[in-house]
Amino acid sequence: MSTSLALQYLVVALAVVVSAGVVAKKQFPGGVRRLRVALAIPLVREGRPAWLRAIGRSIAPTPATSGPGCGGCDNCGPDPHA
Repeated sequence: MSTSLALQYLVVALAVVVSAGVVAKKQFPGGVRRLRVALAIPLVREGRPAWLRAIGRSIAPTPATSGPGCGGCDNCGPDPHA
């Protein structure tokens, strides 16, 4: 297999992975959030190196805000983007 063909396969595989990630985030936001939490929790535990904890914090989703006026998906308050 030539180098150019291997590079072409790599680019196509990368495009498929990115596309699948975008579709998963749009269609299954709860599942993606649970997956990110499941991946991040083992990385941020005590005793892990600082660089590994930093990776875990970057993977972890932002905390969900609750309360009146948050504009969350349960429509408990007004939407700030409306």
